[in-house]
Amino acid sequence: MRLELSQVRQPETEFSRVFQPAELAGDEEYRVAEPVVLRMTIHKDEDRFRLVGTVKTALALDCSRCLEPFALPVDREFDLRYLPSTAAEPVAEDEEAEIEVDDVSMTFYRDEQIDLNELVREQFYLALPMKPLCRPDCQGICPQCGTNRNLAPCTCNPQWEDPRLAGLKTLITNRKHDDA
Repeated sequence: MRLELSQVRQPETEFSRVFQPAELAGDEEYRVAEPVVLRMTIHKDEDRFRLVGTVKTALALDCSRCLEPFALPVDREFDLRYLPSTAAEPVAEDEEAEIEVDDVSMTFYRDEQIDLNELVREQFYLALPMKPLCRPDCQGICPQCGTNRNLAPCTCNPQWEDPRLAGLKTLITNRKHDDA
């Protein structure tokens, strides 16, 4: 999925396309569950391009507490600037490059093409939560019996004793017997 920049002739061009989930390569962290709607306005200034638009779809994720699959709706806005790869200033290996505020939304294109798959994938990663939850009050699974606590109550004894403190426990019980 490439955007041919040589075909963009107007200073401002509307672009809209719907991608099927099979067209987008999935990742281990998510799967594309619904068609992806990409709408944007392409602003052209000589060899510089600015893409302003939205990406809408739903991603299939696994809950990090109960491991059940759920759909995360994605409605993400973006504003990206593209420069030709010849505009990139090479940095010497021993030099550090300072990143400015505008550099975060700027990237480079090659061969008069912008990879839309990369643009969409980047927006998906930005939309992913650090800890995906199927719902805010997810109870998770029981660490002892593996029961999903959202579906059924767990009858396990939730009390856990640290085996490293077993020696201290024997001291306490011995002391109680000595005092009696």
